[in-house]
Amino acid sequence: MISIRDVVTPQKINRKNRLDAITRIFFGVSAVLSASFIVLVVIFIAFRGLSPFLQTYEGYNFQQGVVELEPVNFLRFLFGNLWLDGTLGLSTAYGIGFAIVNTLIVVFFAIVLSVPVAVFTALFIAKVAPAFLAETMRTVVQLLASIPSIIYGVFGLGVITRFVIFISGFFNYQTASGLSLLSTVIVLSIMILPTITAISETSIRSVDKTMIDGSLALGASDIQTYMKVVLVAAKSGIFAGIILGVGRALGEATAVAMVSGNRFSGLNINPLGTTATLTSRMLLGLKDTTGIDYDIRFSVGLVLIAVILITNIGLKYVMRRIGNLDA
Repeated sequence: MISIRDVVTPQKINRKNRLDAITRIFFGVSAVLSASFIVLVVIFIAFRGLSPFLQTYEGYNFQQGVVELEPVNFLRFLFGNLWLDGTLGLSTAYGIGFAIVNTLIVVFFAIVLSVPVAVFTALFIAKVAPAFLAETMRTVVQLLASIPSIIYGVFGLGVITRFVIFISGFFNYQTASGLSLLSTVIVLSIMILPTITAISETSIRSVDKTMIDGSLALGASDIQTYMKVVLVAAKSGIFAGIILGVGRALGEATAVAMVSGNRFSGLNINPLGTTATLTSRMLLGLKDTTGIDYDIRFSVGLVLIAVILITNIGLKYVMRRIGNLDA
């Protein structure tokens, strides 16, 4: 028997429509607020970051007293090989070209080091480990992802740098107390490892079980199935995790600044030599709240945003190409 409560009346339809409309408005307002925060941050950074190239600043010279500093040369800034070139006789001769390249070098080696470990860890958690062990490791990965970057920096400064000192002693090479490209790469790879692992594990668990059963039915072993079927089917999710890992590596400042050595000039591919990234260059030396030395760090932030956008677009293009080749 149909209850009177089950009868759909025009009043009930109107009430549901009003509720749907209110819900859509709520969702729309939430989306606008989120987008507004991003736009406001970008506008603020752009306003402060473009100032050094468009206006003059007041500076102090021991011989002339207060002087007017000319705007920063944009091309010199973008391609310069020295943070502040005093040989030019200018107080605005900033350059970050070397830091851009060093940032990409650090992130590349961090990804090379962390991706295999993260993917195989995710595969072990999702398909190989017993349920209790898998749940324990999943919790550990989540805890690692929630650790503040300053903790990773302290760990790198107290442990990783000592390991680098040991390695340099083995090769009879003098390091800057272990502050080096190698220390930075190791710390960054540890930091991005849980992000890539968590997303890869979720992607691997979502692989259709019929594909796995079909592979096993055709005579493939478990390991062959995992390597040639599961990982291939989950490649899109794994690549998404790599993209997020790259984003975190590019934007990390505190831990990198603590172990990189923060060199002021020159490219570096020597693992035992000091390096500098865009974020460490922004963070260290930031002591004033006004003036050219303060605003120029917002300029570095604009360049960092551009590097992150270009890198993500490039990685997504590669991901689409890989998907098309397998199609």
